[in-house]
Amino acid sequence: MKQLIMVITAGLVLLSNVAIAKELSINELQERCNKNHTSDCGALAHKYFFGIGVKQDKFRSVELYRKACDGGGASGCSNLGLMYANGEGVKQDKFKAVELYRKGCDADDAAGCVGLGLMYANGYGIRQSNQIALAMYGKACDLKEQLGCELYAKLKQQMGL
Repeated sequence: MKQLIMVITAGLVLLSNVAIAKELSINELQERCNKNHTSDCGALAHKYFFGIGVKQDKFRSVELYRKACDGGGASGCSNLGLMYANGEGVKQDKFKAVELYRKGCDADDAAGCVGLGLMYANGYGIRQSNQIALAMYGKACDLKEQLGCELYAKLKQQMGL
């Protein structure tokens, strides 16, 4: 249970990393998303996930993160992975979460690397491996993600390295 809470807590941190700094209305974000601006699809998905300026709708959030991911938006893949990992707006599927986190991490999205590291560390949807988890946290840290640095240091200490 403690490990699952860690995944959920880290997941909320990952979602908070979505860039929503632009002062665009919901309609403007939707129009830009319709024109395949993946970052705007991700920002709109974030708003639906948390109910910021719109009625909270995690199903809509999943659709928008999927569109961002399919359009090449690495953070969209990572956040969609989070939703699969936690079963929010979709049926929980840890194997799919691993696939999406990997896609995000491979495209240098630090949040995807943290998520993938958590999956490896806990053996969720993939064979447990502290060595690979450590590598994923290290990559996230190299990409300037503080949570990745913290998890790297903690796991390294637990492994006696």
